[in-house]
Amino acid sequence: MRKEALLYKKLANNLTHCYLCNHNCRISEGKFGFCGVRQNIQGTLYTHVYGEVVSAHVDPVEKKPLYHFLPGSSSFSIAAIGCNFRCSFCQNWEISQASAREGLFNYGEKLTPEDVVRLALENNCKSISYTYTEPTIFFEYALNIAKIAKEKGLKNIFVTNGYMTSQCLEMLRPYLDAANVDLKFFKDSSYKEICAASLEPVLNSIRLMHELGIWVEVTTLVIPGENDSEQELSGVAGFIAGVDKNIPWHISRFHPDYKFSGHKSTPEKTLLFARDLGRNAGLNYIYIGNVSGLGDDTFCPQCKKLLVAREGFDILENHIINGKCSFCQADISGVF
Repeated sequence: MRKEALLYKKLANNLTHCYLCNHNCRISEGKFGFCGVRQNIQGTLYTHVYGEVVSAHVDPVEKKPLYHFLPGSSSFSIAAIGCNFRCSFCQNWEISQASAREGLFNYGEKLTPEDVVRLALENNCKSISYTYTEPTIFFEYALNIAKIAKEKGLKNIFVTNGYMTSQCLEMLRPYLDAANVDLKFFKDSSYKEICAASLEPVLNSIRLMHELGIWVEVTTLVIPGENDSEQELSGVAGFIAGVDKNIPWHISRFHPDYKFSGHKSTPEKTLLFARDLGRNAGLNYIYIGNVSGLGDDTFCPQCKKLLVAREGFDILENHIINGKCSFCQADISGVF
């Protein structure tokens, strides 16, 4: 469905300036922004993905991954096509790299914001997650869903590359409860070459989300030969610790896909090495993902006892009571 976009300005000669994300596209009449789903039509910017759901599932919130946000609950998860990154290793590239620029209009199941909230409630979900592709790209749709969800007592979650502008985050703030942000590299050159983006806007988004009181967890997909050096992993861990040592860091194992199908999977020793670097940086909560049994349990940072035992996305034990360790009463950061 075509709908007038938010966060843009009309310029002279039918140009539009989109400031939804940090590409800050200036779009000529008839052309699309970098995302491929926002189009200038006669001097007005439109989104083509409002109400077009290309994927919808009931997921454990741990799959986002969020380990300190309503653990054990279900999240109704949706996506529309499109992305403002061009990650060569994307595992959802079939939908993230699809675009209206290629003629994919009205692509997906038609669901109104009210439909999405109703389905979330019918499936006993505690939250709605905007995920699988980049939720910033279907911002207008996500925002209207989030407003209704908040009224109905549901939480809202972005699983995002963090490339939205501060204006976008300020608009989302009253409704957005949590986000998992992919911090893919700690080198601007890697962001440019592999994702067609930049590092600093992502760092700024993580800082701003934290300042705005949005619960943040960070994920880094560790790719052999690309971001697995001690310098880069230490840089990521040090940055997170500099924002808040209680931000959980998810160190995720890479599996070959898309244009990186010739790469090797991440060795377990590399993931454990990254975890050690995170501990050295002072991070209190570090998790290893995409590999079972290597480090997905939560321990109390004070008494070191096991608080949440996980097997895959299932919660086997939970000893966090009202946000506190049930053994030593230390505060455990998160939303419980």
